[in-house]
Amino acid sequence: MLPFGPLLGVAALLLLGGPPTQAAQGSSSHSLRHFCTSVSEPGQGLPQFISVGYVDDQVICQYDSNSRRVRRRVAWMEKADAQYWDAQTQIMRGKEAEFRGDMVTLKKRYNQSEGFHTWQEMSSCELRKDGSKGGHLQYAYDGRDFISLDLETLTWTAADVPAQTTKKEWEAEPAIAESSKVYLEEDCIEWLQKFLDYGKEMLLRIQPPVGKVTCQAVGDGQEVFICQAHGFYPKEIEATWRKGEEILEHETFRRNIAPNSDGTYHIWLSIEIDPKERNLYRCHVDHASLPEPLVLALEEPGGERLEWEKE
Repeated sequence: MLPFGPLLGVAALLLLGGPPTQAAQGSSSHSLRHFCTSVSEPGQGLPQFISVGYVDDQVICQYDSNSRRVRRRVAWMEKADAQYWDAQTQIMRGKEAEFRGDMVTLKKRYNQSEGFHTWQEMSSCELRKDGSKGGHLQYAYDGRDFISLDLETLTWTAADVPAQTTKKEWEAEPAIAESSKVYLEEDCIEWLQKFLDYGKEMLLRIQPPVGKVTCQAVGDGQEVFICQAHGFYPKEIEATWRKGEEILEHETFRRNIAPNSDGTYHIWLSIEIDPKERNLYRCHVDHASLPEPLVLALEEPGGERLEWEKE
């Protein structure tokens, strides 16, 4: 039988440390995620099995079949004691063996005898800034959806015919989905709060964005205004181009929020304009660190010009 829970052994292990302390949630949403990947043909430095844990976008721990040890990947996780790391290692060794067996089963179900294949599991829980909670569990084979859990109905959604067999097996044992739900909605959330307390200096900090607007000429006499905001934390930010009071969402081209090497984030959005109307455009940036939205106009020669305005 294929693995049937979102690192359920991890949930049991975490409880060894006693009840988690409450951490201030701050003004942002936070998540605890685990990714497990097994490959059919390890090589060129790629281990056969690897498991990585994240709090938000920070890697907190890692296990692989080469080292066969769970190791911390961020300094504040040293607050977890030696018993935690030893027990975590034993659990991941068991999961490595499970995934190796799963790969054999899956190759048979897909009628494969050779080639490179991957089997992956992702489990996550989220504590949102409004206080609500969420969880997610899914599996993938060869980079494609295989099966996922619906936490509301406690049913499994199969992505293809081979996954239907797994769906029947798992739904024949309701405890599989029920224990997964308990982990995602209770144990995982409690330990997310504990880890937030471990790393509160980093994870709950507030850093304001620094912003600027620049201009580039394009064809047909048009210009592109580019708004950049960088150095902010937490990740959540709202940035829009406006012409007067009008929000220009459909006209805006934006890139996703991306991390910087120092753990902060940056965002970039642009809009094509008529140069005759350049004085009408402003970039509005709203972030938890700002008492009021930051309103940015085009840089003047010699430096950026930042404006604070009430909306």
